[in-house]
Amino acid sequence: MSRLVLVPVTLREANRFIGEEHRHHGTTRGCRFCLGAMQGDTLVGVIVVGRTVARGAHARTHAEVTRLATDGTKNACSFLYAAARRVCQTMGYTSLITYTLARESGSSLRALGLSPEARVKGRSWDCESRPRIDTHPTEDKHRWQLMLELS
Repeated sequence: MSRLVLVPVTLREANRFIGEEHRHHGTTRGCRFCLGAMQGDTLVGVIVVGRTVARGAHARTHAEVTRLATDGTKNACSFLYAAARRVCQTMGYTSLITYTLARESGSSLRALGLSPEARVKGRSWDCESRPRIDTHPTEDKHRWQLMLELS
């Protein structure tokens, strides 16, 4: 088995992979950057990092992992999270956040030394002033935050 290699990917490439491999979310719009993990000639995972989604978390120096998807290749999640951390740090971000469903272990995030910082109540985004059809899970989530040191 060959080792994992980091490659840049476009949002279109990342979304194609996410559409095939992500367990509970569809594709995403916009990003700051996308990275891929290759094993040999095969793309085995992608990570999409963008601006923070929650309005209360918006800050120029905060980034959010909005999607991470792999084909199940061992260590691909940890590999991509670690790479995203390095890129964010190099770009001058001070914080990298992400969310996992409460039922997910977060083992790749724990491998980076993180623990959940908050439990976020699941809810619908549908409201009278902006009706929406929920296509995402509305269950509780854990928010994880990694404080980054400027290099």
